[in-house]
Amino acid sequence: MDEPSITPELVAAHGLRPDEYDRILKIVGRTPSFTELGIFSAMWNEHCSYKSSKKWLRTLPTTGPQVICGPGENAGVVDIGDGLAVVFKMESHNHPSYIEPHQGAATGVGGILRDVFTMGARPIAAMNALSFGEPSHPRTAHLVKGVVEGIGAYGNAFGVPTVGGEVRFHRSYNGNCLVNAFAAGLARADAIFYSAASGVGMPVVYLGAKTGRDGVGGATMASAEFGEGLEEKRPTVQVGDPFTEKRLLEACLELMASGAVISIQDMGAAGLTCSAVEMGDKGGLGIRLDLDRVPVREPGMTAYEMMLSESQERMLMVLRPEKEAEARAIFQKWDLDFAVIGETIPEDRFLILQGNAVKADLPLSQLSSQAPEYDRPWVAPPPPPPLGALPPIDPIAGLTALISAPSYAHKAWVWEQYDSQVGADTVVTPGAGAGVVRVHGTEKLLAFTADVTPRYVKADPVEGGRQAVAEAWRNLVACGARPLAATDNLNFGNPEKPEIMGQFVGAIRGIGEACRALDFPIVSGNVSLYNETDGRAILPTPTIGGVGLIASAAELIAGRPAEGMVALVIGETRGHLGQSALLAEMFGREEGPPPPVDLAAERRNGEFLLANRGLIGAAADLSDGGLALAAFEMAEAAGIGVALDSDDPAFLFGEDQARYLVACSMDEAEALNVAATAAGVPLRAVGRFGGDTVRLGGSEASLAALAAIYRTAFARAIEG
Repeated sequence: MDEPSITPELVAAHGLRPDEYDRILKIVGRTPSFTELGIFSAMWNEHCSYKSSKKWLRTLPTTGPQVICGPGENAGVVDIGDGLAVVFKMESHNHPSYIEPHQGAATGVGGILRDVFTMGARPIAAMNALSFGEPSHPRTAHLVKGVVEGIGAYGNAFGVPTVGGEVRFHRSYNGNCLVNAFAAGLARADAIFYSAASGVGMPVVYLGAKTGRDGVGGATMASAEFGEGLEEKRPTVQVGDPFTEKRLLEACLELMASGAVISIQDMGAAGLTCSAVEMGDKGGLGIRLDLDRVPVREPGMTAYEMMLSESQERMLMVLRPEKEAEARAIFQKWDLDFAVIGETIPEDRFLILQGNAVKADLPLSQLSSQAPEYDRPWVAPPPPPPLGALPPIDPIAGLTALISAPSYAHKAWVWEQYDSQVGADTVVTPGAGAGVVRVHGTEKLLAFTADVTPRYVKADPVEGGRQAVAEAWRNLVACGARPLAATDNLNFGNPEKPEIMGQFVGAIRGIGEACRALDFPIVSGNVSLYNETDGRAILPTPTIGGVGLIASAAELIAGRPAEGMVALVIGETRGHLGQSALLAEMFGREEGPPPPVDLAAERRNGEFLLANRGLIGAAADLSDGGLALAAFEMAEAAGIGVALDSDDPAFLFGEDQARYLVACSMDEAEALNVAATAAGVPLRAVGRFGGDTVRLGGSEASLAALAAIYRTAFARAIEG
């Protein structure tokens, strides 16, 4: 089959700038082949090379005594004691999910699970953070239904519990939804598997499912804005099979236990190209591949298609040669492909052969670690104008506006489609704060959360970045967990626009400041840029996935308020309404600065809660919707009413940070007050739980009536 001529138009279609192509010509010393152009396109696109973000990602704190492996591998690894480690990461599948929501979301789950078990960990929990356009937009319902179905179909069939996440709606996502998938697994701390190849002449082995044409060019597509011709991009979306992935998991873990694995890498973005190049580059070796040996499910595939296919459920491994027969037998038992398709070589070459012809011969190190790196121009956004005057607000009307909005309504419609109990180790299921699972065979538990408030980041990227980290930290603390480490999924628009790059730079600064102040390092993550359609960018959405450790079930805070319990707020309330949920949902206004984040207060107040968790019956962090929404959610979950003493909208709906709402008995409240005075921590009694009404100052409504709104609003918005 004749390869197309390399033209400027073809280069541009591969997402390469003219100066980048000139750089390729200098590296290769000749016109590249079509396959070589595809390989450079895959390795140098934003999704794989992080060329716009590397400079800033290096500023994040990534180490700590608990960190076994930070960014740079498939997932982060953190020590949890007793010889065990938690392995976790969050990654985006935004563009594929907008084009084909079911398969886009499903393969996002499959990909993040492979990132975890390729490190030698058995997955124990999944989460997702989803952002959609306005419910009234013609595509929103289709996207929500497809994405949720895809996540549920893959995770449920694979057998991993989905224990938490978040769902938001905003007009900025009308043309570009966000699907951020998180997975965590457990491994022995002394049995972590890495991707760096070692040893010359070692077999390079293909594992798992066969290669097809699905997903060809997916990574390049993910590094471009949307515009016209969306349907033409459908073939770039991968197709997943969770039952094959489950067999791949079991086969890989059995293979790892056999001692056969030198290094291993999942085939994710850019498929065979990226996995082979990263293994070779990290090990300082070259790789030779013979594509005639690659298992395929479609005849006549070209070298270009095979190297850029993103078919799912595949791994690449460097094998100890004396273990080949044993390794092959394991994969045959699990009815999966096992093929030696190449070897490691001492030269700095990426040599691709097919049909006795050389299809690519490139200096391997130039493809990965020598990819372009840009210091893009950026401008900080102007400070937001101050919040203007607000009309009088009836507190119950304000609460009703919030619980009627799909962003804040009860999300059972979503998480009831997920299996949160598979594995029988889930202790706290979705809808009740951070998700919590047992560490099987120990007394320990692990807590997981995902958080960001994009309107804060848009108004002030630095403060918004701080707040995303602080809220994740608080969500872990509120369930009694000691925060361990975080992963990030940084979703932004086109970095070639200085104002968008300014959002990114500011958010990274804020994230870094908060992570350092809270000893909460970033150990893995993903950057997703070019989230724009027809030049309109999403809200900047740097999602923070947090992981915390609970020593035993006795330290878990998972109770609900009971009749007569006192409601108290830990932390200072000033009544900050700028950029608040109340403002957005009741008045359609996104105005004013976001609430300031005092990191010293965050740490002090969180440490106080953890030190006094024995006095606390139930707890929640205060964020979107402030005290009123948190108190309602707590009371509604318990099936009892709540009365708050104030009817001041700023006090009830303000979104001041570093605060927790806790419920406890009168005696416990008195003891907590003594402890707070001694520790210098602000503590205020704000009301009481009980009865069958919700009373906010002098404004009152039936709990049952409000609960009916809260529990049906999401379905009404999505299903009409």
